[in-house]
Amino acid sequence: MIHELKEIIHQALINQEKGLKNVLASVVFLDGSSYRKPGVRMLISEDLNSVGAVSGGCVEKEIIHRSKAVFENNTAKIITYDGRYRLGCEGILYILLEPFTIKKEFLEDFTKATSKRESLKIESYFIKKDETSGDFGSIVTFENNKKFQFLDATINPKNEFDCFTQILQPAFRLIIIGGEHDAVKLCKIAANLGWEIEVITSAKDPKTLHDFPGAKSVAGESPETISFSGIEENTAIVIMNHSYVQDLKYVTKLSKYRPKYIGILGAPKRRERLFNELFEFVPDISEEFLDQIYTPAGLHIGAQTPEEIAISIIAEILSVIRNKEPFYLRNITDKIHNS
Repeated sequence: MIHELKEIIHQALINQEKGLKNVLASVVFLDGSSYRKPGVRMLISEDLNSVGAVSGGCVEKEIIHRSKAVFENNTAKIITYDGRYRLGCEGILYILLEPFTIKKEFLEDFTKATSKRESLKIESYFIKKDETSGDFGSIVTFENNKKFQFLDATINPKNEFDCFTQILQPAFRLIIIGGEHDAVKLCKIAANLGWEIEVITSAKDPKTLHDFPGAKSVAGESPETISFSGIEENTAIVIMNHSYVQDLKYVTKLSKYRPKYIGILGAPKRRERLFNELFEFVPDISEEFLDQIYTPAGLHIGAQTPEEIAISIIAEILSVIRNKEPFYLRNITDKIHNS
């Protein structure tokens, strides 16, 4: 996830300012099953503090302990962790530990790429052996084809090396249209997922970033003046104006776009009225667009408080973008991620 890498880079910079070295731990291969999958990372600083996680919490202590040699000799190495006997996950993790230095040029390109919502590629070179040091490491490639590595030494991939390749997509984008208490709760909870949140409040009652902790931007707009851009991919919109007229105006404005999800608060009886009036305002509206509208927004989990309703909406968004029909995990007899 790009937000996890952002947190790691942020902390690495803080450590560097303190004169502390960093080691990046990346899960690059999994033989069997585990709590988390290849591509997860954590950062260890020279004082053996850490941020991030590669499991449910059991592996991290051993990674920190085994990273000491990387700090001492400044050479990357591969370690394994057999979770079959300690985690109950039936898998062996292969973890790349590499010296991690953030250079100014890399930071500039990373900042530009994330602000422009571009993807990036990380290629990690390793071998499937335990406690083995070598010319291992990761290479980051941006959409402008610039390449960076975190090691000071040159990474020379050899024929016998394996390569784990990961494409990190831009942070998932959530646009909240509404400025009341429930919109604040949705913003706070979604921010914990690392989503990029934009809040649109009423132009007559504008709010600020101070009112919406975790938001990237807050702006006062109206359906007549607002202009949407870049919402065709990786974007969900939740409309929570508590005004049917305003809801209808915003949905009419959105009818020319194709976000992944449009959620609207309100009673079920409003849905048919909303769709009927949409056909009046936009006669050529497509079935595809209507299928993207979820109203009332949220999964039926008995949510009552604003916080619970926010959770139900976020769960529904995840089920839609991951193309999963919600059900109890206890009903699964096979691997979770195969279902």
